[in-house]
Amino acid sequence: MRSESSLNPFFVLIWAPLVGALVTLSLAPFDFWPAGILSCAFYAHLLCTCSARQGLWRGWLYGFGMFGSGVSWIYVSIHVHGNASIPLAAMLTTVFCAALALFHALFAWLYVRFVRPLPGGMLVGFPALWVLFEWLREWVLTGFPWLYLGYAHVSTWISGWAPITGVFGLSFICAMSGTCLFLAWRSRKAVSCTTYAVVLITLWGGGAILKPTQWVGQANERPITVALVQPNVPQEHKWDPRWYKSILQQLRVATDDVMGHDIVVWPESAIPNYYQQAQDFLGPISQRAAAAGTTLITGAPYREYGSKASYNGIAALGSGSGTYLKQRLVPFGEYVPLENQLRGLIDFFDLPMSSFSSGPAEQKPLSAGAYRVAPFICYEIVYGGLVAKNAQDAELLVTISNDSWFGDSIGPWQHLQIAQMRGRENGRYVLRATNNGISAIIDHQGRILKRTDQFVETTLTGEVEAMLGNTPFSSFGNKPIIIACFLGLILMWLMYLGFWREN
Repeated sequence: MRSESSLNPFFVLIWAPLVGALVTLSLAPFDFWPAGILSCAFYAHLLCTCSARQGLWRGWLYGFGMFGSGVSWIYVSIHVHGNASIPLAAMLTTVFCAALALFHALFAWLYVRFVRPLPGGMLVGFPALWVLFEWLREWVLTGFPWLYLGYAHVSTWISGWAPITGVFGLSFICAMSGTCLFLAWRSRKAVSCTTYAVVLITLWGGGAILKPTQWVGQANERPITVALVQPNVPQEHKWDPRWYKSILQQLRVATDDVMGHDIVVWPESAIPNYYQQAQDFLGPISQRAAAAGTTLITGAPYREYGSKASYNGIAALGSGSGTYLKQRLVPFGEYVPLENQLRGLIDFFDLPMSSFSSGPAEQKPLSAGAYRVAPFICYEIVYGGLVAKNAQDAELLVTISNDSWFGDSIGPWQHLQIAQMRGRENGRYVLRATNNGISAIIDHQGRILKRTDQFVETTLTGEVEAMLGNTPFSSFGNKPIIIACFLGLILMWLMYLGFWREN
């Protein structure tokens, strides 16, 4: 086989981004999950014999292909709703994807320079470092935890590991599967191929054995009746005062039809006004809900009287109670970094309700009759650790969103798939109510029981179960898999140093 470092630079320029784009192909809505494994196999090939400098460039190209294809929906927000011109929106989207690609540039440089030479550096070191970089993307600069390899496997055999390791564990298995394929192809010796086959059988077979395991149990025999209202309000009407009364009327009519269900959920910012200023509407409907034994959960901006701070919030009304203030905000959508410098430059930096504050870290779950509900607003559902922490004290998960910002793109489908993984990890049913789709009822195995079409006004009804008990993941979160990856790399380094001392 020709030395990887001698590959034609033009070939690498084309091939590396295409290999990165395979990750997007593995995720929703394409759902061709083998593509993610092949991506890792080809990526390991690209980094097999190259120098650290070459690895830096190839890693960036790989990352640009991955993010350029996978988060291209950012363009819709900037151009359609931010009113930026096509060239400007394309430029800002490109800059965003290019910046995210720096994570892979650094990954590739560290891998080639420090991990590849280690014993098991490619087989174990590659997936361990991959997971650590996915973890870095969860919190660096407030985080962008999107396009994780493991999300493609919410329903494959290895999803059996999700309640134990979370999505990072599935990413590790996916990346290791790729390195096994590459190493087997490179070696082509019977003994080596048998070894890699045993590793794959252990990982995938173990997941298949674990998949039917019930980590949690039903809280009671009677199912909970639910209704998710999808009003499909156009984004250009949402914050226009001329549409305020008609939006409220639309919500009232839709809710009257399902009054008597145990839980009715409205989407994020369903009330285009501060919660405190909409009591003349919410008060009467809350009384009717209480009389019918219904808990109404709605999204609404929240600001205490006399306070300048505003929040993106959820409130439980009727037979329920409690409020929740969003903790993880979307940059530029809910707050603007470098606000003094960017405000006023283009409409995208002046979107309605883009000056929110973060809610407190410790908040109680909402009450929905006899049940406790862990609420999450839009972007928060992508933070597995946050969801696991709050799921411990709740029997049901509710996530509300307004994916109108992303139009008819792949973004809402990826968002839904992430919500599925949160249900699988924590053994909880998930109610996902959105403004214009995709609203869904997801069971505790991460399976979609019912969902709506996009861009239609509708109400999704069904039944869910309150679940008791915690999965290992909801008890411990991401810490075990992250610590294991760190320790694995440290152990390989100790083995490497010991070998050189002996020789």
